[in-house]
Amino acid sequence: LASQVLDEFSRQVSKIDWPSGSPATISYAALDGYLIKYQNPRDADPMTRVQAELDETKIILHNTMESLLERGEKLDDLVSKSEVLGVQSKAFYKTARKQNSCCEIM
Repeated sequence: LASQVLDEFSRQVSKIDWPSGSPATISYAALDGYLIKYQNPRDADPMTRVQAELDETKIILHNTMESLLERGEKLDDLVSKSEVLGVQSKAFYKTARKQNSCCEIM
């Protein structure tokens, strides 16, 4: 990045002006733009940007895994409750059948 800025500065400002120049005599408008643009390290370094994106993806993945585990636990609870309900309904059916056996209409 620094070499890119230096190359651009060298093209815009002649080397003769360098020793005697000052900010008042040499204008390099692109410097302000670079300073503003690269205040954020993610914009300056592609590796930092990739690492930050990986960190964000990892957080999202962890949250998704946690919600999947919670959903799995809820499904397990529903399965066990449905099994209990099935057993209770069979018991109810058998009891009702016994009760109704004495009252059959002929």
